[in-house]
Amino acid sequence: MIVDCHFHLEEGPYSVDWLKRTALALEVLERENGGFSEPGHSLAWINEMKEKLAQRLDEGCFSSRWLGYYLQRGKQLGIKRFGIVDHLYRFEEFRSYYEKHMTLDDSELGRMQRYWLDRVCIGSIEPFLDVVRGAREEGHPISLGVEADYFPGGEAELGALLSKYELDYVIGSVHFVDGWGFDNPQLQYKFEEQNLEALYRRLFDHLLGAIRCGLFDIIAHPDNLKVFNFRPDESLLLPMYEEVAAAMKAADVATEINTGLAYRYPVKEMCPSPAFLSIIHKHGVPITLSSDSHFPDDIGTMLGEAAQLAQRTGYEEVVYFEGRQRKTLTLKG
Repeated sequence: MIVDCHFHLEEGPYSVDWLKRTALALEVLERENGGFSEPGHSLAWINEMKEKLAQRLDEGCFSSRWLGYYLQRGKQLGIKRFGIVDHLYRFEEFRSYYEKHMTLDDSELGRMQRYWLDRVCIGSIEPFLDVVRGAREEGHPISLGVEADYFPGGEAELGALLSKYELDYVIGSVHFVDGWGFDNPQLQYKFEEQNLEALYRRLFDHLLGAIRCGLFDIIAHPDNLKVFNFRPDESLLLPMYEEVAAAMKAADVATEINTGLAYRYPVKEMCPSPAFLSIIHKHGVPITLSSDSHFPDDIGTMLGEAAQLAQRTGYEEVVYFEGRQRKTLTLKG
């Protein structure tokens, strides 16, 4: 059985490249399902494609049609259990939390991050919640979650915000170290200013706070700081891996094998690294599988490889969540 416990319906900013990527997803999925009546790449076909893209933009990503693409493609790939999340920075209800903890001052970093936040925060969380609940009511095996960024000192505020919603699970992630969003391609130059071993120490300090705060069911992509392939010799990180894995076990939280960095980013490696995963397994930390897809044609990408890695490491099952309760699925060869 395969579970994809971490995928998203959309992500800004809304560039021409984003529009092209959305159109490509539509083309792939509609073509696979016989959705075009006109010969491919003809003038009539592109007009039909234009109508489908216009429909997607008019309906937005929080539509049963768009979510349906993910579910249909996922089931074709053998996914038995779906877990959908969205980043909290996309929602007005959580904007003040990000404004308080991100660097948004008049520095170059602050101006760039303000520009980014203004474009990715797109409205209320309610349409997202409604479309996922609707899919579940139709009988789809889907769990409803969110991906929440952890900021040191923000635990009480985040907990109060999350308490307003009935969710199956909450993924905790670290995308910001001391207010800097390190996975933003426009900001990767800042890695060149860092002592990498010290920077990873700061990442894992943040991660330990997320693990111990009691707000999260899953800790996402625990070594995602490697996103642009800036990292020290991994031998220097092994004691940090041990500390993080021990903390996960003590807090009884799960983590994931996340394939997103392997197929979408320069590092071309899953999270966690094989060495990190071995240490996580040694400590008895449960795992799930995640494609971290942001477009429906990416759902399930490399999950077969992730499942094989999990089995080679010694895992026999993966987890998912319903009503904040952890459940298991058996990994089969």
